[in-house]
Amino acid sequence: MSPMGQRPVAEPPVEENRLVVAVALVDGARRVLAASRLAPPALAGLWEFPGGKVEPGEDELTALHRECREELRVEIELGRLFGEIALPRPGWRMRLWLGRVSRGVPVAVEHGELRWLGVNELDDVPWLPADLPLVDALRRELAAPPEGELTPRPS
Repeated sequence: MSPMGQRPVAEPPVEENRLVVAVALVDGARRVLAASRLAPPALAGLWEFPGGKVEPGEDELTALHRECREELRVEIELGRLFGEIALPRPGWRMRLWLGRVSRGVPVAVEHGELRWLGVNELDDVPWLPADLPLVDALRRELAAPPEGELTPRPS
């Protein structure tokens, strides 16, 4: 018991070593889909790549397909792994894949807004600070003359 006779409030368990997967969905005009967060309050209004946490026992690519169905109501086709960053929470990391929408039109189910951003529009939205190194790398990728495909072609 605390000195005031009240029980201490239990802290929620800290999740460590979690993997978050995300996708830079690129369209035929070489624009990337960005999504504005609604929660938590400290991150609301900041922009991110669509994706989410890999659940225990779940394959990371399965998780990414699931997240896009849940968050955007689309099916996706994945290209190559683009990058990986450490997230602010200790032990958390995020992997970003390149991809394209293979079926459906993205809908903001769990986000405030979605926007397709060209290379010169990437700075038009405030990105999550942790995502900025990937945004900068993607800017260089999108600005380079296309030598090959950023994402898979439709079959």
